[in-house]
Amino acid sequence: MAKNQGFDCYVLSFDYGQRSLTELNAARSVVQQLGIIEHRVIRLHLEDFGGSALTDHSIAVPDHETGGIPVTYVPARNTVFLSLALGWAEVLEAEAIFIGVNAVDYSGYPDCRPEFIDAFEKMANLATKTGVSGQGVKIYTPLMNMTKADIIRE
Repeated sequence: MAKNQGFDCYVLSFDYGQRSLTELNAARSVVQQLGIIEHRVIRLHLEDFGGSALTDHSIAVPDHETGGIPVTYVPARNTVFLSLALGWAEVLEAEAIFIGVNAVDYSGYPDCRPEFIDAFEKMANLATKTGVSGQGVKIYTPLMNMTKADIIRE
């Protein structure tokens, strides 16, 4: 979607100790198909903290969630992802960061809400050389209001 909007795409994926590598493998495949300029896979050890059924093998992954913040929420995952993307964006002198968060099929993840993205963008433009110099960075969330079915079709 970013490439279709005319952006030069540098892609970050994260191996954060998640149980399943399906999304990471899919990202590698999509990047190859689209001819992205550069793709980096960053290894993070979020499983060292635990606290999520996605990274802690002692917590069962439920068949379905029952409300509230689910056990599959990985503490601060998107904050960490965006922070690393922000650092690389600043090195690349990029004006935009795209992230695939989604709020339509809201699962209770606090870091997938528009309020979180807005707050992070404000912080990013206060806390970086890019932001202070006036160029700034914009965070795009093209999947935010799409259903899962729409995302797959896209």
